[in-house]
Amino acid sequence: MDDELVRTLLKEQHPDLADLELQEVVGGWGNQMWRLGEDLAVRMPRGHGSPELLRKEHRWMPELATRLPLSVPTPVRLCEPSDRFPNPWLITTWVHGVPAEHAPITDPAAADVLADFLLALHTEAPAEAPISARTGLPPGLGFPEVQEYVGRRDELRTVWEDAVAAPAWGGPPLWIHGDLHPANVVVGDGTLTGVVDFEELCAGDPANDLAAAWILLPDGAADRFFERYGADDATVRRARAWGVIRALFLIAMGINGEKGIPGGKAHWKPAGHAALERLL
Repeated sequence: MDDELVRTLLKEQHPDLADLELQEVVGGWGNQMWRLGEDLAVRMPRGHGSPELLRKEHRWMPELATRLPLSVPTPVRLCEPSDRFPNPWLITTWVHGVPAEHAPITDPAAADVLADFLLALHTEAPAEAPISARTGLPPGLGFPEVQEYVGRRDELRTVWEDAVAAPAWGGPPLWIHGDLHPANVVVGDGTLTGVVDFEELCAGDPANDLAAAWILLPDGAADRFFERYGADDATVRRARAWGVIRALFLIAMGINGEKGIPGGKAHWKPAGHAALERLL
């Protein structure tokens, strides 16, 4: 996939957009992305699992976007497979800002911004809403080599056991983003301005998303976030376990980046360590 292919597909399927400036965006796993003009983006799936995820976004995001208080990538056109490209692809709105992986959130007031966004998103999902493995805690923390690397197994085990012992989510399944980490939010002037990559959008336990309090926000902001959001004690306990999982994931990707493994991101390692310190 390259600029020439994208330009050709645009000419064939969306000639009214074909002359807009095209700039490839570095990063991402499931999709390769280009910025299209000032306010649009093209997303093309790299593998066989992502096409249906794009269709899911196209189905649900336009309605959700109308009530979310931050900028999100809203599908504009779903583009069909062709002889040139065998999978569906998507044109969405462009979310302006710098990814938090390159410009971390520094303003403590971002706790209120994040809480308000999640309160708007975490509404009861319809019966036909998608579900995924992220609707509940996995069987364990995972990342055993990373757990050994950070050397804090007892503290990690305590967090996990406390989360497992906490009452499960007893309310109706709520809409959740499912993958809030520094590459999936954008920042402006030190605060949260947008949320991207809704591929994991599903219905489930809001604790998954609440882990972002430790992963995204600066030191000392988590208490402010939970007070604003109004989460009960059991949900916070489950969220802490999700936070540890994501912090270990960030460290793992950082180690992979240091080793030169494709997909690794060395600059994620310090972010993972900082999140783990906040959690523990």
